Amino acid sequence: MAIDFDAIRKKLNSLSGANSKRRVMWRPPEGETVNVRIIGFTDNDGNPFKERWFYYNIGNNPGLLTPHQFGKPDPIQELIQNLKSEGTKESYEMAKKLYPKMRTYAAVVVRGEESEGVRLWAFGKTVYQSLLNIMLDPDYGDITDNHEGHDIKVTCTKQPGKMFAMTDVMPRPKATSLGTKDQISTWTGDIPNLDDIYSLKSYEQLENIINAWLNGDNEEAEADSPKSREQVKTQAPTSKTRGPTNKSYGTNIDDAFADLDKDLGF
Repeated sequence: MAIDFDAIRKKLNSLSGANSKRRVMWRPPEGETVNVRIIGFTDNDGNPFKERWFYYNIGNNPGLLTPHQFGKPDPIQELIQNLKSEGTKESYEMAKKLYPKMRTYAAVVVRGEESEGVRLWAFGKTVYQSLLNIMLDPDYGDITDNHEGHDIKVTCTKQPGKMFAMTDVMPRPKATSLGTKDQISTWTGDIPNLDDIYSLKSYEQLENIINAWLNGDNEEAEADSPKSREQVKTQAPTSKTRGPTNKSYGTNIDDAFADLDKDLGF
């Protein structure tokens, strides 16, 4: 059997840390304009971008993948549904904190840093919409085409007094090739696997995390501590987090929950 040297090279990189999350992920530097070329994911039903939904600001966890988006049981989603059924202002405010948010990912080659290979760029809804609108513009079309696509100018600026930087994207007017034949072959065959970057926690792990958060404990609970599956479904947040829930807000709260649901893509 012939030896697969590419597989050996990837294994060596993984053992040496060369494929660490820090290396794989890319973000635009503030105050600069950088040209990138987006390489479409080929395993995503025709969408060159990948979407992932995360729960944020629960304890000390920077972001928790939602099992619900993969059709798996999800204790946090169960809690959200129970809060919705209460129909109170307090339950709405709590559910609003728990609702997941989408991050979109593109595989990119950064011009001037081609030696770094293909990296993953994560961005929010505004940048995603801008890129999709560019692709629907007949002057540009499929910007990810390997031979007749367009590089994207990415500018990241932070205005005085603003908490977050703003990212603007603009296609380069001239269509160009992604690279040489050998580069195209290498880059398209070496797109990082997004599922290797973010791991999905088990039902029990998420159950422990959300129960610890509801009890005012910001530390992540031990994944293997015994917990009842019913606890997260029935336990209410402590008085530090919520007020009384005996007042009904009727259809106004229903409309508010409907507005939250509009942003969910699953």
